[in-house]
Amino acid sequence: MKFQYSFQKVVDLKSNEKSQAEWMLSSALGKLQSEEQTLQQLISEKERVSHAIQSAAEACVPLSSIQQLQAYIGHLEQCIERKNKDVEHAQMNVQSKQSILTDKMMDEQVWLKAKEKAKARFQKELLLHEQNELDELASVRYAMRAR
Repeated sequence: MKFQYSFQKVVDLKSNEKSQAEWMLSSALGKLQSEEQTLQQLISEKERVSHAIQSAAEACVPLSSIQQLQAYIGHLEQCIERKNKDVEHAQMNVQSKQSILTDKMMDEQVWLKAKEKAKARFQKELLLHEQNELDELASVRYAMRAR
């Protein structure tokens, strides 16, 4: 006899749900990484423009050019603020996906444990059945010899 778990489809479903949750977490982490990278680029651009303003001030560049650079820095600061909010949102999304994955993993483990217990019961019953058959064979042999 072969062990067949009656709730195997549920175990498979829980496994698939866990895989989907892992994929969603991976996607959320990729989005977070992308947002952080964009934020870092904006910060670097702001630093570059700040250095350009300092150089322009030392080189006696027209005031209108410096004002344009300062306006660009103002724009970059607004972009950085928005990107910080995007990064924060992406971090919250990652935390949410981690929580979902943890729940799915625990759910899968519960079903896998139940399957293991059912298999252990099945094996125990199978061994008991085999032992009973062997005992009966031994009894029959003994009875045959006694005659």
